[in-house]
Amino acid sequence: MNPTLTHNQDEQAFYASQQGYEAELTYSRPADNVIDFTHTFVDEQLRGKGVGELLAKTALAFAREQHLRVRTSCSFVRGFVEQHQQEYQDLLDQ
Repeated sequence: MNPTLTHNQDEQAFYASQQGYEAELTYSRPADNVIDFTHTFVDEQLRGKGVGELLAKTALAFAREQHLRVRTSCSFVRGFVEQHQQEYQDLLDQ
């Protein structure tokens, strides 16, 4: 069963829910063309099931679609981008 993904722009967060458990990836918008992924949390029951990676992929796809430069204040997202440099390096705001 795949988690349900939602993006709440007012709360500046991506959410994943599955069987009553939640995960979230929050962000800020320090500039009009920049998105900074600031924090990832995954309920213990969802850990190790790829939910964090799914949130990261979804958030990075949003950044690409919106032509945003990406900052990775969140250590989880930073590590994910480092592991997938070829796919996401072009998005980084450096």
